Amino acid sequence: MAMTTPFLLLQRIVPQHALSRLAGSVAASERRWIKAQLIRRFAAAYEVDLAEAARGIDEFESFNDFFTRELKSGTRPLADAERFILSPADGAVSQLGTISKGRIFQAKGRDFSTAELLGHGDESAQRFEGGTFITVYLSPRDYHRVHMPATGRLQSSVYIPGDLFSVNQQTAEGIDRLFARNERLACMFEGEDGLFASVMVGAMIVAGIDTVWPHAFTGHARAPVREDFGADGMALEAGAEMGRFYLGSTVMLLFEPGRVEWDASLSPGAPVRMGQALGRRLKA
Repeated sequence: MAMTTPFLLLQRIVPQHALSRLAGSVAASERRWIKAQLIRRFAAAYEVDLAEAARGIDEFESFNDFFTRELKSGTRPLADAERFILSPADGAVSQLGTISKGRIFQAKGRDFSTAELLGHGDESAQRFEGGTFITVYLSPRDYHRVHMPATGRLQSSVYIPGDLFSVNQQTAEGIDRLFARNERLACMFEGEDGLFASVMVGAMIVAGIDTVWPHAFTGHARAPVREDFGADGMALEAGAEMGRFYLGSTVMLLFEPGRVEWDASLSPGAPVRMGQALGRRLKA
């Protein structure tokens, strides 16, 4: 399908990484006049619910500090993690379904390879054949910390450099293999739900991906970085924070077959909040 809209064509020609690095340097500035203007204008333009934030609008050290703001205690109650898989973030469902023939559905007429997305090799990707996936898009106004969908121990991660296309629905419908070509961090966890993956996908203007554990990768790098943690990997409870985005993006969850049944009420475009039940655990 040809890309015909000006928005999609513009993403092809702009220097994505240079633009994101520039945005990152401005967002990290602690100069009062810069951060104050950015925060107030952004909050107004995107109708950010500041009543949920644990700190007042003048208490943030930088725009990044505001963007990755923590929420007041109790703002995101967790569903019963003994029975359900939890939403890893605030946002909207982009797609969900079954992984078939090594492919994950992106949009009408478009899909991508599980192995390419994860970067862990064909053997690991094969474990998800016939399993389930869900893609959650975080809009600019959303809370941008990423949490655990289930309890698990970190086994490995792969930082994969790539493009920085926008990840909204228009771009998903117009760019082939979008989530498997953008910069991303694919994390593997092992728990009672078997092996599961949480993939943090970067996007246009995203200035960084961070994790709650020490890591060796840096954003906008040119080469993949794989880290194997094994028995030393951090154990995280369902609902615990695992990482955050410095500006925008998407989280994808992948589970092995026979582990999760997504809630029948969920469909593309459905809003979700961190901690909400996304589906039933089948082997809990």
